[in-house]
Amino acid sequence: MKGLGEMAAVIPAASLVTHHADCEYPFRQNSDFWYLTGLDEPDAVALFLPHRGDGERFILFVHPKEPDVEVWSGSRCGTEVAVSQYGADVAHPLHELPRLLDGYLIGATGIAFRVGKHPKIEPLVLKAWGEQLDKASRIGSSAWVLSAPCRLLHELRLRKEPEELDRLRQAAKISAEAHEIARKVVQPGMNERYVQAIIEKYFLEMGARGPAYTPIVAGGDNACVLHYTLNNSILCDGDLILIDAGCSLPDYYNGDVTRTFPINGRFNAEQRALYEIVLAAQSAAIKSVKPGQDAEGVHMAAVKVLVEGLLDLGLLSGNIDSVIEQGAYRHFYMHRTGHWLGLDVHDVGAYRLGEHSVDLEPGMVLTVEPGLYVSDRLQVPDGQPCIEDRWKGIGIRIEDDILVTRSGHEILSAASSSAIDNMEK
Repeated sequence: MKGLGEMAAVIPAASLVTHHADCEYPFRQNSDFWYLTGLDEPDAVALFLPHRGDGERFILFVHPKEPDVEVWSGSRCGTEVAVSQYGADVAHPLHELPRLLDGYLIGATGIAFRVGKHPKIEPLVLKAWGEQLDKASRIGSSAWVLSAPCRLLHELRLRKEPEELDRLRQAAKISAEAHEIARKVVQPGMNERYVQAIIEKYFLEMGARGPAYTPIVAGGDNACVLHYTLNNSILCDGDLILIDAGCSLPDYYNGDVTRTFPINGRFNAEQRALYEIVLAAQSAAIKSVKPGQDAEGVHMAAVKVLVEGLLDLGLLSGNIDSVIEQGAYRHFYMHRTGHWLGLDVHDVGAYRLGEHSVDLEPGMVLTVEPGLYVSDRLQVPDGQPCIEDRWKGIGIRIEDDILVTRSGHEILSAASSSAIDNMEK
């Protein structure tokens, strides 16, 4: 409310999405709407109106109580509970929105609304805004500006409150524990899908909604496909398995953890050499996480170790500075070293503001996930050595969830080991 000033914000909930015939995907609330309301129902609309007086600053439009509908699709909160439980000053049935929206927006200096995302609500907002502009010459005021609420809202979401951090600790802990269970049962001849089922079963047993994203369970060369989700290959003796999986809690806070280990319990020489490099790169990147650092600094801490290790193995040639400057390592490491984590797995919040990087602050949570992927999929840059067959098909990523603290950092996903000796049986 303070950040809005005299602007009015219109924040819609998500809608149900059909995936075939009349079957719908499980409902997933819009993260911004959830962050502001805690209401986990489709189609609702929240108004935040700091320009109005006490008692009508937080308005909810919700589906009304309808027993004939609820017997099919479940209970609704209705208008009374929207006030008593969710804290709305006033609540209206959703069908009243077209009639009442314009009146609530009168007197605001602008409207904060995300255009292009809410096709049912956008025409109503644009109509109300247009009518105010038409009347401006007569009444002397109008909501002159239509702007997205994203920057204000996402800055708030980027800096987690203590209660949010408790939920992220829990999500990371459950996610990490699932990886430990999976590592103990994996063996040659098993299907990737079976490993996925073990992980998702644990998530559900621990009270999570389920996976925060489709788990990546990638044996051998499949691990060199960054977003591999087929998860239907047989795990082969002598290969590594890369598992990228995290849970989502009932209140949508997420974990995101990756581990890579040998399917038969023993690294070969090439696998061990590359794993040691990735582990050292992650350690260096995590050590760099502290207030005043930025995401680019964390990334470069990992890149320097990766490039130095690849030079030592003869997989790259040249000096470290020129290889990094030219990007001549990117056929082995083609992604960034991390992302914000919260209500979304790739959570909101800027990494840069114009020419300036966003400094890490206590309460921010990010992943740190360097990797190396050796395959023929990308062309070797000019001047770099050809890749010997003994290295190909090795994909390694190690990922943990890191909280920025006042004194440095906290590894939220520490319940799962990444130490090389613990990866072997």
